[in-house]
Amino acid sequence: MEWLNTTASAGTVLTDPQASFLPPLPSYTLTPRERIYSGLPDGITILIPPLVVYWVVSLFFHFLDVYNLFPQYRLHTPLEVLQRNHVSRADVVRDVLLQQVVQTIAGACLVYFDDVEYTGKDGYNVAVWALRLRKLTGYVPSVFKLVGIDAVQLAGKVSASAPTLAGILLGGKYPDLTQTIVDVKTGAEVLAPAFTGWELKLAEILYYYGFPALQFFVAICIVDSWQYFLHRAMHMNKWLYTTFHSRHHRLYVPYAFGALYNHPVEGFLLDTAGTGLAYLLTGLSTRQAMFFFSGSTIKTIDDHCGYRLPFDPLQLITGNNAAYHDIHHQSWGIKTNFAQPFFTFWDRLLGTIYSGDSAEMERRYMRGRERAEAAARAAMEAKEKAEGEKVVLGRVEVNEDRDKDNLVIKKKEVLVRERVVGKSSLDESESDGSEGVY
Repeated sequence: MEWLNTTASAGTVLTDPQASFLPPLPSYTLTPRERIYSGLPDGITILIPPLVVYWVVSLFFHFLDVYNLFPQYRLHTPLEVLQRNHVSRADVVRDVLLQQVVQTIAGACLVYFDDVEYTGKDGYNVAVWALRLRKLTGYVPSVFKLVGIDAVQLAGKVSASAPTLAGILLGGKYPDLTQTIVDVKTGAEVLAPAFTGWELKLAEILYYYGFPALQFFVAICIVDSWQYFLHRAMHMNKWLYTTFHSRHHRLYVPYAFGALYNHPVEGFLLDTAGTGLAYLLTGLSTRQAMFFFSGSTIKTIDDHCGYRLPFDPLQLITGNNAAYHDIHHQSWGIKTNFAQPFFTFWDRLLGTIYSGDSAEMERRYMRGRERAEAAARAAMEAKEKAEGEKVVLGRVEVNEDRDKDNLVIKKKEVLVRERVVGKSSLDESESDGSEGVY
C-alpha cells in the first residue's frame, strides 16, 4: 500500500492512442481521510447512527401513540394494539436490542477488513469523468453520419459563433483550447489540450451526485431483491416460517419500535446480511454507508409505524409504505406484499401484490376493529365480575369467621383465590352476597 502515499503525475497516465487530442489528467497526493469523530475509527462510528435513529424515530411514533395524536391517520385503533398482538412490548424491546447487538458485531467485523480511506483524489476523479465525456463526444461525427449529416462541414459553419459546439461536432477536438503543464520527464513547460467548462461542470455533477446516486439506487435494489426472495421463502416454507419468521408476525398490529422484532437468525439474514451485501457490492464509502444504513433503518421503522401520515415524505416517495406493509401483517394478507423496504417492483412483477379492492379491504379492517372492541368489552366485564365476586366472598368469609368455623373459612379462602385468578364470573343470583355461591 506504499503507493497510496505517493504523488501521481500527468505524464504517467497518457496511454491512450489518441492522447494528443485528450487533456492529461492532473496529479494528486493521497492522505488519510480525517475521521468523522476523532475519538473513534470511522468503521465503528458509522455503526452508531442506525442505533440512535431507530430509537429516536420509534419514540416519535410512540409519542403519537401515547398521546393519541393524529388518530385520523392511524391504521389501527389503540384497542387493536392491545387485543390483537400476541407479544408484550417488553419482549419486543428485548428482542430488538438483541438484534441490534448482533447487527453491531456483524458490522464491526465487516468494516474491520476495510482499507483505510484516503482523500486528495477528487480533482483527479473529476478529470477522469471529464475525459470520459471527451471520449464519448468522439462518436458524434459517426452518429451524425448515420443520419446523413456531415458533422465536420456543420462544425465549420458554426465555429465562429459557437466554437464549443463546433468542437463537439468535430468529435471533441478543440484546437484553440490548451493549457500549460510541466512535462515530468524533461521538466519543461509544454502546451496540452484542456477540458472545456461544460465538460468539467458535468463531470463534477456526475462525480459528486450522479455516481453516488447510482450507487445508492443499486444498493436499494440489492436490498429489495435480497429481502423479497428471503422473506417470501420464509412464508412459503413451513419450517422456516414456524422456526423463524412467525415471531415477527406475532405483531398483527405493527408499531414503530417493533420493526426489527425478529428471531435473531432471521434478523441477521434478512436485515444485517442484506445491507452488508449491498454495501460491499456497490463500493460505498464509510460515510455513504452511514447514510445508507441509517436511511434503511428509518424506512423500515416507517413501514411499521402504524400511521398513514400525509406529510410523511417516505410514504409519498414510494408505494411501499406503512399501509402497504400493514396488509402483509393481517391474516387475510399474509401471503401477499412481501416486498420491503423500498419498492414494490418484485410484488408487481411476480404477482404477489395484494389484489383485493379497497372496499373489501376496509370491511376487513373494520371487522378487526370490531373484534378488538368486543374482546376489550368482554375482558372488562370479566374483570368487573371477578372484582365483584371477591368482595362478595370476602363478606361471606367475615360472616363465617364470626361463627368460628375454621374449616369452612379455609375452604372459602381457597375458592376466593381460584375464582379471582381465573376471573370466574358470578351469576346475577349470586351477586347478593348469599352463601349460595358455594
